[in-house]
Amino acid sequence: MKKFLMAALLLIFFIPSIASAEKIIIFHTNDSHCRIVNSDDGGKSIGLAEMAAAVKTVKKQNKLTFWFDAGDTFHGMPRINISNGENLVPLLNAAGIDLLAPGNHDFDYGSDQLEVLAKKLKFPILAANVVRKSNGEFLFTPYKIFKQGNIKIGVFGLSTPETAYMAAPLKVAKVEFLNPVETAREMIKILRPQCDVVICVMHMGLDKSSKFTSEKIAAETEGIDIIIDGHSHTELPEGLTVKNTLIAQTGEYEHFLGQVTVNLRDGKIISKKAKLLSAEDVKKINPTPDKRITNQVIRLEKKNQKIFDTVVAHSDRALSGDRELVRQKESEIGNLCADMLRWKTGADIAVMNGGGIRTGLPAGDITRKNILEIVPFGNVLQKAEISGKAIREMLEHSVFGVPASFGGFLSVSGMTFSFDPSQPAGQRVEEIFINGELLDENKIYTIGAADFMFQGGDDYAMLKDLKIIDEYETLDIVFAEYLNKYGVKDIELGRIKVLTENVEERKAA
Repeated sequence: MKKFLMAALLLIFFIPSIASAEKIIIFHTNDSHCRIVNSDDGGKSIGLAEMAAAVKTVKKQNKLTFWFDAGDTFHGMPRINISNGENLVPLLNAAGIDLLAPGNHDFDYGSDQLEVLAKKLKFPILAANVVRKSNGEFLFTPYKIFKQGNIKIGVFGLSTPETAYMAAPLKVAKVEFLNPVETAREMIKILRPQCDVVICVMHMGLDKSSKFTSEKIAAETEGIDIIIDGHSHTELPEGLTVKNTLIAQTGEYEHFLGQVTVNLRDGKIISKKAKLLSAEDVKKINPTPDKRITNQVIRLEKKNQKIFDTVVAHSDRALSGDRELVRQKESEIGNLCADMLRWKTGADIAVMNGGGIRTGLPAGDITRKNILEIVPFGNVLQKAEISGKAIREMLEHSVFGVPASFGGFLSVSGMTFSFDPSQPAGQRVEEIFINGELLDENKIYTIGAADFMFQGGDDYAMLKDLKIIDEYETLDIVFAEYLNKYGVKDIELGRIKVLTENVEERKAA
């Protein structure tokens, strides 16, 4: 009898505890830039069909499973860019994504077009800090609450304020990007009292050159349990914990599928863990790619094939377009791009921002697709007048964050300059030569660049109001013309001299 009573007591005490235990699984992606098949990015991408199959399998096993995307999703590869993002919508809808926070490049077709895409999605775009300038209304839904049983999960979205100048400024002229820290605090006040778990899906990143980062937001707020991040293309194999907030990010281009597991008991978080799933890990969950997505991709590729397979040029050798190369230092492909802009415009100088170069140049026959992968934004080449003083300001802005990665780092043509990264930002550039002659700050020169730059892109305020004196084709057309005429045999390096290595000798002198 005593044994029976003891067993009954154990059941009374332990069954409620077992019943109240819950597991939330959050799969996440960021900065895919339209990489949707496993052959993308040299075969490093997992593939949308492969990831969708795995996520759907886990969703069947656990109702508290979600897929959140942290942006830079609709722009990046010719197969999608050619349709202003439209081609990607049915693929994302079929994948089973639950929500998306817009990245800066999701605005590359303009805020109006992103609204069009949002209306066609079967899941919401969340952005609590993106409002219309005309009336202050949200451009997209600020937050969403998921409810499953007794568990409530509040999710809000944030976009980097850098979008105001990282996207072509005219394309986001109708919208304003509010302070993300202040916005996060407001969202926490709304969601924390009514939700067991509060998550922010943001496109903010961890770049040291950024004013706002996911780390800063976590440090300056109270009440965000998890941040699903993007923008800086940072791989966080086990996440990053700041105070009580776990930050998760997968890197880039679908190299990994992120997974955050949150364990709760009686509605309280008892543990949370982040990890990155490789292609092999994804296959172990479900080895068969989602057929619906696979079939959609096949139809899409057939539709685009004739356009993209056209050979437009030839290259004798390959050039690296590595992200950390073109955003931090002088490179062959950067100089090639700057040279082609100066050649076409006949300007005294030309500049190419590192963020405008999205991949490298392969060797052999170059197709339209290859070039559109390198310069995918559809920017128009323009020629403007610029003072010597503004040239110096421009170069100071280019190197203000070195050695940090910066999409506005400039490759140059028609000029050389030296700078000392040990000096304060704004006081780093020393000698500047324009076609072999010392810069005259009072002289008016001509400059060739993408229209993005002359709109104040990458925060180049000194270029925003320049007098435009001529306009040409889009960069991809100019790129093909230049390759056909000059190729890539001899690309001069040594245009940008970094003085740090000789700091001690210079101080002694």
